[in-house]
Amino acid sequence: MKIKATFLLAAIAVTLSIVSFSNAQKTTEKGNTPAMPMRKDMSDCPMMKKAAAKVVKDGPNSMADMPGMDHTTMVMQNGERAMGFSQTATTHHFLLMADGGAIQVEANDSSDTLDRDRIRTHLTEIAKQFGAGIFTTPFAVHGKVPGGVPTMDKLKKDIRYSYEETPNGARVRIATSNPKALAAIYEFIRFQINEHQTGDPLNIEK
Repeated sequence: MKIKATFLLAAIAVTLSIVSFSNAQKTTEKGNTPAMPMRKDMSDCPMMKKAAAKVVKDGPNSMADMPGMDHTTMVMQNGERAMGFSQTATTHHFLLMADGGAIQVEANDSSDTLDRDRIRTHLTEIAKQFGAGIFTTPFAVHGKVPGGVPTMDKLKKDIRYSYEETPNGARVRIATSNPKALAAIYEFIRFQINEHQTGDPLNIEK
Protein backbone atom coordinates (compact mmCIF):
# COMPACT_ATOMS: atom_id res chain seq x y z
CA MET A 1 0.00 0.00 0.00
CA LYS A 2 2.82 2.40 0.83
CA ILE A 3 4.38 1.80 -2.58
CA LYS A 4 1.07 2.43 -4.36
CA ALA A 5 0.54 5.58 -2.35
CA THR A 6 4.02 6.82 -3.26
CA PHE A 7 3.41 6.24 -6.96
CA LEU A 8 0.02 7.93 -6.71
CA LEU A 9 1.55 11.06 -5.12
CA ALA A 10 4.29 11.12 -7.76
CA ALA A 11 1.72 10.88 -10.55
CA ILE A 12 -0.28 13.75 -9.06
CA ALA A 13 2.86 15.90 -8.80
CA VAL A 14 3.78 15.23 -12.44
CA THR A 15 0.23 16.00 -13.57
CA LEU A 16 0.20 19.32 -11.71
CA SER A 17 3.55 20.26 -13.24
CA ILE A 18 2.26 19.54 -16.74
CA VAL A 19 -0.90 21.57 -16.13
CA SER A 20 1.14 24.47 -14.75
CA PHE A 21 3.46 24.43 -17.76
CA SER A 22 0.52 24.20 -20.16
CA ASN A 23 -1.19 27.19 -18.53
CA ALA A 24 2.02 29.20 -18.74
CA GLN A 25 2.31 28.40 -22.44
CA LYS A 26 -1.31 29.42 -23.05
CA THR A 27 -0.74 32.70 -21.24
CA THR A 28 2.22 33.47 -23.49
CA GLU A 29 0.28 32.52 -26.63
CA LYS A 30 -2.51 34.94 -25.68
CA GLY A 31 -0.01 37.78 -25.79
CA ASN A 32 0.52 38.28 -22.06
CA THR A 33 4.04 38.98 -20.92
CA PRO A 34 5.72 35.96 -19.30
CA ALA A 35 7.07 36.45 -15.79
CA MET A 36 10.64 37.65 -15.52
CA PRO A 37 13.09 35.11 -14.04
CA MET A 38 14.86 35.97 -10.81
CA ARG A 39 18.47 37.10 -11.09
CA LYS A 40 20.87 34.30 -10.17
CA ASP A 41 23.07 36.53 -8.06
CA MET A 42 20.12 37.39 -5.80
CA SER A 43 18.53 33.94 -5.66
CA ASP A 44 19.53 33.29 -2.04
CA CYS A 45 18.32 36.68 -0.76
CA PRO A 46 15.03 36.34 1.22
CA MET A 47 13.94 39.87 0.28
CA MET A 48 14.36 39.20 -3.43
CA LYS A 49 12.59 35.84 -3.14
CA LYS A 50 9.56 37.84 -1.93
CA ALA A 51 10.02 40.26 -4.80
CA ALA A 52 10.40 37.50 -7.37
CA ALA A 53 7.20 35.91 -6.11
CA LYS A 54 5.37 39.18 -6.83
CA VAL A 55 6.93 39.38 -10.28
CA VAL A 56 5.68 35.87 -11.06
CA LYS A 57 2.21 36.73 -9.74
CA ASP A 58 1.79 40.14 -11.37
CA GLY A 59 3.88 39.56 -14.49
CA PRO A 60 5.58 42.95 -15.07
CA ASN A 61 7.32 43.63 -18.35
CA SER A 62 11.06 43.47 -18.84
CA MET A 63 13.29 44.71 -21.62
CA ALA A 64 13.98 41.09 -22.62
CA ASP A 65 10.26 40.41 -22.93
CA MET A 66 9.47 43.62 -24.83
CA PRO A 67 12.50 44.36 -27.06
CA GLY A 68 10.67 47.13 -28.94
CA MET A 69 9.78 49.02 -25.76
CA ASP A 70 12.07 51.70 -24.35
CA HIS A 71 12.97 51.57 -20.67
CA THR A 72 10.92 54.60 -19.63
CA THR A 73 7.76 53.14 -21.19
CA MET A 74 8.43 49.84 -19.44
CA VAL A 75 8.76 51.60 -16.08
CA MET A 76 5.53 53.53 -16.70
CA GLN A 77 3.58 50.40 -17.60
CA ASN A 78 4.97 48.38 -14.71
CA GLY A 79 4.32 51.32 -12.37
CA GLU A 80 0.69 51.54 -13.42
CA ARG A 81 0.23 47.86 -12.64
CA ALA A 82 2.19 47.77 -9.39
CA MET A 83 0.98 51.06 -7.90
CA GLY A 84 -2.65 50.97 -8.95
CA PHE A 85 -2.98 54.51 -10.30
CA SER A 86 -2.33 56.37 -13.54
CA GLN A 87 1.30 57.28 -14.17
CA THR A 88 0.39 59.99 -16.70
CA ALA A 89 -2.28 61.68 -14.55
CA THR A 90 0.09 61.87 -11.58
CA THR A 91 3.55 63.24 -10.87
CA HIS A 92 6.29 61.55 -8.86
CA HIS A 93 8.98 63.37 -6.93
CA PHE A 94 11.95 61.82 -5.14
CA LEU A 95 13.53 64.33 -2.80
CA LEU A 96 16.91 64.28 -1.07
CA MET A 97 16.94 65.70 2.45
CA ALA A 98 19.55 66.15 5.15
CA ASP A 99 18.24 63.21 7.18
CA GLY A 100 17.13 61.04 4.25
CA GLY A 101 14.49 61.92 1.70
CA ALA A 102 10.92 61.59 0.54
CA ILE A 103 8.81 59.81 -2.04
CA GLN A 104 6.00 62.14 -3.07
CA VAL A 105 3.20 61.58 -5.58
CA GLU A 106 0.49 64.05 -6.55
CA ALA A 107 -2.53 63.92 -8.83
CA ASN A 108 -2.00 66.50 -11.57
CA ASP A 109 -5.64 67.61 -11.45
CA SER A 110 -6.91 68.73 -8.03
CA SER A 111 -10.35 67.36 -8.93
CA ASP A 112 -8.93 63.91 -9.62
CA THR A 113 -9.91 62.40 -6.29
CA LEU A 114 -9.75 58.85 -7.65
CA ASP A 115 -6.01 58.94 -8.35
CA ARG A 116 -5.43 61.05 -5.22
CA ASP A 117 -7.02 58.38 -3.02
CA ARG A 118 -5.23 55.58 -4.84
CA ILE A 119 -1.93 57.38 -4.30
CA ARG A 120 -2.67 57.64 -0.59
CA THR A 121 -3.57 53.97 -0.33
CA HIS A 122 -0.41 52.97 -2.18
CA LEU A 123 1.96 55.15 -0.17
CA THR A 124 0.40 54.04 3.11
CA GLU A 125 1.32 50.49 2.14
CA ILE A 126 4.77 51.52 0.91
CA ALA A 127 5.61 53.07 4.30
CA LYS A 128 4.63 49.82 6.03
CA GLN A 129 6.40 47.56 3.54
CA PHE A 130 9.66 49.50 3.44
CA GLY A 131 9.67 49.64 7.24
CA ALA A 132 9.52 45.85 7.27
CA GLY A 133 12.29 45.56 4.67
CA ILE A 134 9.91 44.54 1.86
CA PHE A 135 10.76 46.23 -1.45
CA THR A 136 8.68 44.13 -3.83
CA THR A 137 7.00 47.11 -5.50
CA PRO A 138 10.17 48.89 -6.75
CA PHE A 139 11.53 45.52 -7.89
CA ALA A 140 8.31 44.86 -9.83
CA VAL A 141 8.35 48.33 -11.38
CA HIS A 142 11.99 48.40 -12.47
CA GLY A 143 12.65 44.70 -13.03
CA LYS A 144 15.85 44.89 -10.97
CA VAL A 145 17.06 45.59 -7.46
CA PRO A 146 17.09 49.39 -6.95
CA GLY A 147 20.32 50.96 -5.74
CA GLY A 148 20.59 51.18 -1.98
CA VAL A 149 17.91 48.57 -1.27
CA PRO A 150 20.13 45.77 0.13
CA THR A 151 21.57 48.15 2.74
CA MET A 152 18.18 49.71 3.49
CA ASP A 153 16.85 46.22 4.14
CA LYS A 154 19.82 45.29 6.33
CA LEU A 155 19.60 48.52 8.36
CA LYS A 156 15.79 48.79 8.41
CA LYS A 157 15.75 49.14 12.21
CA ASP A 158 17.74 52.36 11.83
CA ILE A 159 15.40 53.90 9.22
CA ARG A 160 12.07 55.59 9.94
CA TYR A 161 9.31 55.67 7.32
CA SER A 162 6.40 58.02 7.96
CA TYR A 163 3.31 58.62 5.83
CA GLU A 164 2.10 62.19 5.25
CA GLU A 165 -0.86 63.42 3.21
CA THR A 166 -0.51 66.34 0.80
CA PRO A 167 -3.37 68.31 -0.83
CA ASN A 168 -3.37 66.20 -4.01
CA GLY A 169 -1.67 63.03 -2.86
CA ALA A 170 0.81 61.90 -0.24
CA ARG A 171 4.44 61.36 0.60
CA VAL A 172 6.60 58.91 2.50
CA ARG A 173 9.35 60.55 4.54
CA ILE A 174 12.48 58.44 4.98
CA ALA A 175 14.80 59.42 7.81
CA THR A 176 17.81 58.03 9.65
CA SER A 177 20.72 59.06 11.84
CA ASN A 178 22.86 56.14 10.66
CA PRO A 179 25.48 57.33 8.10
CA LYS A 180 25.49 54.00 6.21
CA ALA A 181 21.71 53.95 6.03
CA LEU A 182 21.70 57.60 4.91
CA ALA A 183 24.09 56.82 2.05
CA ALA A 184 21.84 53.92 0.99
CA ILE A 185 18.75 56.15 1.07
CA TYR A 186 20.50 58.70 -1.13
CA GLU A 187 21.47 55.94 -3.56
CA PHE A 188 17.86 54.72 -3.65
CA ILE A 189 16.43 58.22 -4.19
CA ARG A 190 18.89 58.99 -7.00
CA PHE A 191 18.07 55.66 -8.64
CA GLN A 192 14.38 56.58 -8.61
CA ILE A 193 15.02 60.07 -9.98
CA ASN A 194 16.93 58.61 -12.92
CA GLU A 195 14.52 55.74 -13.57
CA HIS A 196 11.38 57.90 -13.47
CA GLN A 197 13.14 60.89 -15.08
CA THR A 198 11.53 63.27 -12.61
CA GLY A 199 14.15 65.97 -12.95
CA ASP A 200 14.48 66.31 -9.19
CA PRO A 201 17.87 67.52 -7.87
CA LEU A 202 20.47 64.78 -7.45
CA ASN A 203 22.06 66.69 -4.59
CA ILE A 204 20.64 68.26 -1.45
CA GLU A 205 19.68 71.84 -2.11
CA LYS A 206 20.89 74.22 0.60
